[in-house]
Amino acid sequence: MASPVVSPDPLEPGLWARIQSETVYNDVVDNWFLMNSWVPVVGIVVAYLFFVLYWGPKWMADKKPFEIKNVILVYNFIQTIYNAYIVSYLFIPEVLPYLWSHSCVPLPKEQNPIVWWAFCEACHLYYISKILDLLDTVFFILKKKQSHITFLHVYHHAMMVLTSWAFLRYYKGEQAIFVGSLNALVHVVMYSYYFLAAFGPHVQKYLWWKKYITKFQLIQFGLMCLQQVSLIVFECQMPIVLTYYITFQALVMVVLFGNFYYQTYIKKNK
Repeated sequence: MASPVVSPDPLEPGLWARIQSETVYNDVVDNWFLMNSWVPVVGIVVAYLFFVLYWGPKWMADKKPFEIKNVILVYNFIQTIYNAYIVSYLFIPEVLPYLWSHSCVPLPKEQNPIVWWAFCEACHLYYISKILDLLDTVFFILKKKQSHITFLHVYHHAMMVLTSWAFLRYYKGEQAIFVGSLNALVHVVMYSYYFLAAFGPHVQKYLWWKKYITKFQLIQFGLMCLQQVSLIVFECQMPIVLTYYITFQALVMVVLFGNFYYQTYIKKNK
């Protein structure tokens, strides 16, 4: 007599089965601008890497730096306002109370439609902002500031585009809202500094808080790690692969930004 077939315990699925069970699709969100396929976003990142690592420096080799001060002023101003707008989503009346009560055990979308759509809209704006951030490196190329184009800079910019797209395309969860809002706040501070610094030396001498931007970034990544670890420790309902991925990326950023801070502000002063 044949042995009965025993179905696998649904509470202990394999990794791939768990990833599939945690994937969230939505016909509206998945068809927003640059969302419905991985091809455009990967194409953007590949084109970015090709330009900043190969073609751009080669093309600028025999050229003078471009005079793009006004372009950069406008760009930094737009980035400051844009990221501030992303942060403002936290202050929609329903959002903060929801995050306080349900970050660990989210409610179904049907029970919190206002908050769920606000999260998705903010995440999409955030994703677009990561694509805009790639212009930072393009401007470095055009100004022939090759020393600014470090591994940290390129890795961070490329990975943020891919990660923000993948999150909104496949997860759409509350767990990354803290991460995205904190990062947008850091960018408000960072781009407001860049905006003021672009006016030249007569303004730059008053910007004593430059080095604190890197400290703020380090604190940001540390808080990200703590938040993600807390989701694991308290056994929250979260996409497990996403949580470990964000934790890993935050640790990588702590190491890279920590090294940058040491080389720039500590080692030079010895």
